[in-house]
Amino acid sequence: MTPLRAGIISALVTVVLDQASKLWLLNVFDLARRGAVKVTPFFDLVLAWNIGISFGWLQNDSQAAQLALMAVKAIAVVALAIWMARSHTFLATVALGLIIGGAIGNSIDRLAYGAVVDFALFHVEIGGNTFNWYVFNLADVAIVAGVAALLYDSFLGVPAAKAP
Repeated sequence: MTPLRAGIISALVTVVLDQASKLWLLNVFDLARRGAVKVTPFFDLVLAWNIGISFGWLQNDSQAAQLALMAVKAIAVVALAIWMARSHTFLATVALGLIIGGAIGNSIDRLAYGAVVDFALFHVEIGGNTFNWYVFNLADVAIVAGVAALLYDSFLGVPAAKAP
């Protein structure tokens, strides 16, 4: 399998799994009606609508702000796709596919709902205080995994991945 084909497949699989998980949680499991669902002592399913960017930064629900975020995301996806098409290492190409798939998955949410659907919450209790991580989704996981793989490939891969 060529690296480009693997990258495209990783992007498509990411979009499908991300959207399937969100549709199932919203429409079948009905997470909105159930509220927070404790899965383990450190992991809950919760419904959060993220109208901002990563980690809920720049929260703004105005139409202009949403369009601006979509435009920036579209430009980023095009730039990443060009990089992916030029990449020569399998790991970097798959990593870029993960990032692209995650960005597209979250963009679909923004188009469909006006916000990104987040649902996974990790937390820990220490000394009677509960510390929560940001609520996230599978697209976010793919983006973080893709960035980590790119960093690994850039510093330790042979040959190192380079942006166009």
